[in-house]
Amino acid sequence: MKDKQIKLTKAELKEFLDTKVLEYNNPRFIETDPIQIPHKFNKKEDVEIAAFLTATIAWGNRKMIIKNAQRMMELLDNAPHDFVMNHNKTDLEKLSSFVHRTFNGDDFIQFITSLNHIYKQYNSLEFVFSKHAEKDSLQKAISKFKEVFFEVEHLPRTKKHISDPLKNSAAKRINMFLRWMVRQDHAGVDFGIWKKISPSQLSCPLDVHSGNVARKLGLLTRKQNDAKALLELDTALRKLDKQDPVKYDFALFGLGVFEGF
Repeated sequence: MKDKQIKLTKAELKEFLDTKVLEYNNPRFIETDPIQIPHKFNKKEDVEIAAFLTATIAWGNRKMIIKNAQRMMELLDNAPHDFVMNHNKTDLEKLSSFVHRTFNGDDFIQFITSLNHIYKQYNSLEFVFSKHAEKDSLQKAISKFKEVFFEVEHLPRTKKHISDPLKNSAAKRINMFLRWMVRQDHAGVDFGIWKKISPSQLSCPLDVHSGNVARKLGLLTRKQNDAKALLELDTALRKLDKQDPVKYDFALFGLGVFEGF
């Protein structure tokens, strides 16, 4: 039964998923999710830096992601924007002990250096993404963001920690970060602090859980979780809600992680 597709009409599918969105898109979701880390901050730049760094290491065990993202914030003196803008060489050295799976201290230092470059040259993360956004997609913008991020001198090894959708990556973590920043969430989970990008342009963070549930519900036929699968899923979700398609990430993720659907 685990892999058997469930047949629902479009109306039944929408009703089912809308119910699951309401169930999971609420403040209780924050308690067990890495999004709790940026929720510790109020200043826009602190929120987006905390969110970006947290999303970057969001793979593997969720408790470990949260623990290590919290460690990141502590190493940044719980003032991420101030640290990014005003650090010195000695400040950076203390980051070298950090490790989360294949993301190590050298990568962390590189990320702080690149973020400093972006805020100084472009004033905000939002500007870089919004400048290259397309009418119904941010995937080209993500690819361009990666270019900008590594305009400074950088370690080749660190480039793997930012995905490129134009190289057929589903870019799950960065799409999740964009959901957090852009989606106008009346339930208090996503932040909606970026106003130059519309929620209608967002893509679902596609991972093993959301992918498996989407296939079971007939939203996705492609077997790999790659950029082609993401386009197929996005197209299906936009038919259910053109204005806020990625609200269904809550339903797909919740069904997969919490219900073993």
